[in-house]
This record gives sequence, C-alpha cells and structure tokens, in this order.
Amino acid sequence: MANARQRSWFGWGFVDETLPPDEVEGLGSFAAATLGAGAPPTPAPTLADVVLAAPRVSAPPALAGLLSEALLDRVGHTYGKAFRDVARAYERRWENPPDLVAFPTSEQDVIDLLDWAGGRGVAVIPYGGGSSVVGGVEADLRDTTDPDRPTVSLDVTRLRGVVEVDEVSRAALVRAGTYGPDADAALKPFGLSMRHYPQSYEHSTVGGWIATRAGGHFATGPTHIDDLVESIRAVTPTGVWESRRLPSSGAGPSPDRALLGSEGTLGVITQAWLRLHRRPQFRASRAVAFDDLGSAFTAARLVAQSGLGPANCRLLDPVEARSAGVADGRCVLLLGFESADHPVDAALARALQIVQDCAGRPQGDDGTRSDATAGWRQAFLRAPYLRDAMVGLGYVAETFETACTWGDLPALHDAVTRAVTSVLHEVCGGGQVGMRVTHVYADGLAPYYTVLAPGRAGSLVSMWDEVKAAASQAILGAGGTVTHHHGVGRVHAAGYRAQRPEPFGRALRAAKSELDPDGLLNPGVLS
Repeated sequence: MANARQRSWFGWGFVDETLPPDEVEGLGSFAAATLGAGAPPTPAPTLADVVLAAPRVSAPPALAGLLSEALLDRVGHTYGKAFRDVARAYERRWENPPDLVAFPTSEQDVIDLLDWAGGRGVAVIPYGGGSSVVGGVEADLRDTTDPDRPTVSLDVTRLRGVVEVDEVSRAALVRAGTYGPDADAALKPFGLSMRHYPQSYEHSTVGGWIATRAGGHFATGPTHIDDLVESIRAVTPTGVWESRRLPSSGAGPSPDRALLGSEGTLGVITQAWLRLHRRPQFRASRAVAFDDLGSAFTAARLVAQSGLGPANCRLLDPVEARSAGVADGRCVLLLGFESADHPVDAALARALQIVQDCAGRPQGDDGTRSDATAGWRQAFLRAPYLRDAMVGLGYVAETFETACTWGDLPALHDAVTRAVTSVLHEVCGGGQVGMRVTHVYADGLAPYYTVLAPGRAGSLVSMWDEVKAAASQAILGAGGTVTHHHGVGRVHAAGYRAQRPEPFGRALRAAKSELDPDGLLNPGVLS
C-alpha cells in the first residue's frame, strides 16, 4: 500500500524522496545567484531536538488502546505541511502540540472518543493525511474562549479502504482515512478511478478532501471533490449524520454541502460514496508558447469557453515556466485531453487552432514532439520537496492561490503582483513572484502564485506572514477569493470572515452550536 512508505514527521511527503545533499547544494547555488544570499543554512530537525510539555490529560483505561502520548505521534501531529509549519520545525519551535493522538479503527471508536472528550472538556482536531497548508490541523486555540483546554488529534487513517463498488452506477463507498493512491489501487481492477488528483494526492485522504473542499488538478469538468460526492456519513457530538445516496436532489439545502468544507468543525467524516470515472484510454497533449501574458490569458479563456473540456489547461508565466524547466523567458500553456471512450486528437487540434489565433506557437512543430507537459508534471510533484529544501537553505518559499472572474483578472493580477513585489523588497530585500493558472472555467480562473525570497535567521515565519497578509489584502480588494482550493483553517480565517455574508456566518455558528454544543471539534476554525 502507498501509505506503507515512511512519511516525514515534520516536512512534506516521503522520506525517500527528500532532496539528496548534492541536489540541495545545487539548489543553494542557484538560489544565491537568482535571489541573493538567504539566512545561514539550518540542518533538518531530528527527534532528539524535540521537547514537548507533558500531556495535560491521560487516556482512560477503556480508550488506552486508541490514544497515544508517544513523542513521534504528538510532534508528527503538531503541524500541517505549509511553509510556516516546516520553518517552525527548522527553528525547533513546537507550538500547540496535541496532548494525545487518537487512532480509531471503527466508527464506534470515534463515537467513544467524542463521548470521552465531551465529558472531559477536551478539544478534538480531526486529522487525515496532515497535508493542510492553512493551519487546519493545528491545535492552536488562542482565539477561542478556552485557549488552555487539552487537545486530542483524531487521526482517521486507520479508517481506510474501499468498502463497496457499484459498477452499474459507477460509484464507490470509501472510508475517510483512505489515501488517494490506495483508493485508486482498489478501483483499478474495475477499470475505474476517482479522477481526483490534488498535488497532495499521495499524502492526503478522502475525508480530508471532503472536509476542505479540495480541488483536483484537472483544469475543467468535475475536478472539485464537491462534484464527486454522492453522500457522506459523519459522527457529530450529538449523533451520526448520513445523507441519502442520490445522483441529485432538489429537496431543500443539501446536507452534503454543509459537510463539504466544514474542516472538522461539525463532525468527523467516516466514509462517503464517491462518483467514479472509467480510466482513460486515449490521451493527447501539447505545450504552446506565448510571448506575452495577455495573449496567453486570452487563449486560455477561449479554450475554457469552447466546450472542448480539456483535462489540462495550465498556464505558466515566464517565472513559473523557467522554474519548471519547460521554457525560458516565455509563457507556456499546457493543453491535455483524455477520454475513456474515443480518440481526442480532434479536440486537441481544435484547441491548437484557437490558441494559434491568439499568437500561440505549439511546441514541437519542427517535427519533434515536446515533452514539456511531462516535464511540468514532474516539476509539479517535486515542488513541495524543493520548498522544504529552500527552508533549510534560509529562504522564504511559499505559494498562495485565489480565483476570480475573467473580467476581474487584469486588475487582480496587477494588484497582487504589485503588492507582493513591494512587500518582498520591504521585508526581504528582494525576491520574485511567479504565477500559474491551475484551473479554468467559462467564467473565470484560479491564479496560483509562487513567492521566493531571501530570509533572515529566526524570522522566516514572520517574514512570510507579512507577505501573505499583503497578498490576501490585495486579493480581497480586487474581488478574488481568499482561497480557491486550500481551505480556510486558521491562516485564512480573517479573509474568510471578510468575504462571507454575515447572516451566513451567524447561520454557520448556529449549526455549530446545534451539532457540537460543547465546542469540541476544531475550535476556532470557521467561527
């Protein structure tokens, strides 16, 4: 199984995929030449560096087999996997560790754990793969009414597996703690797939996708987990919640919509029926170069509005294209089509006609086929490992994303790049910001920004927080969303409150009070 490999307890991904010393050295030389000198390099933390306060609560005998106070379990569940999380680990700062970590193996275990937590006033932080980049799994209760209460991280990864496959309706019942590759491996004998591939695919769970409204990296069509959910079952402190499994329903507000994006605040998701897709048999892709970003934006919009439905329509600006090794000094639009039923060459050909009318130049027209799309994919999967290495080398290296309408795009992109460039020079003494488009819609798109800058010893987190604050202010001021697919957590809490209607905020708080009257579940998130 994919989750049998050793995962990093403080950084991204699998231990055996972290950058070897020679690659780190080369990355350091490149960063120094491109960005200037960062803070002095710092060795990666070891467990010997970790000192945690003693647990403030102990496991009762009846739950002793489910609750752990082991150092590795507690420190491994202290943070998610954002830049600020990894940077704090490199700075040997272990803030807000859970007192205990729970590992339920059944739904009844979850019920028993919540009953015990309610009786002891213990806060419970639901935890899937731990790949959150917005502080969604951190037991930080500073902004709650009881910041000193004990906390338990409830890890659902032992609630895993595909329970049932409905081949006729093309759906599967999957437990919440199932990692992406494990679910797809179980579905492969049926010729089916979830077709949901967030960047964290290998390191995140079905329950986590649902709780954070995750977005997969197909440009169009049913890419968001919202589109794939048929029904959800969850345990709340006041009872079990399960929606009826239906292809669609007009019977009032959808109960599934309440749990999608609830981030563990309303209940612990235990399983869900997910819509599936036949595995593709036909594929075609091409990379297209542009001399200016405006023409590339227009081309992406026209493809998105054409009805062709590309699986990939990813736009890289010159900074992102150079970093991915797919172009130098030009924008690149990566187009891809796939189908389980029919060849897609004609769809690609029509898309290429559209982009050529916008001054795009398909790569490989000299008789050689460009492998830029494959090169991008490899760079995309390696990016978080490079990010971790940059932290150790003393640099600020992080991303943020948003979504806006095509009409709002020019003003938003200008406002964001100006704001971030200005704060980078002020806070970091320089740096660069690149942009790629991860998703396209007929009415808008999702720009995704990468920030690289030299850091100062002991200040990487505070430096990034200033950059992030400026970026969020610019995004909201220009009509964008504070997050397109990363969730709210604690990092985006202020921005989320600013963009949601206040009557809805009151309704959400009322739902929280009804389902979780003692405020056990992920206190402070979505409040």
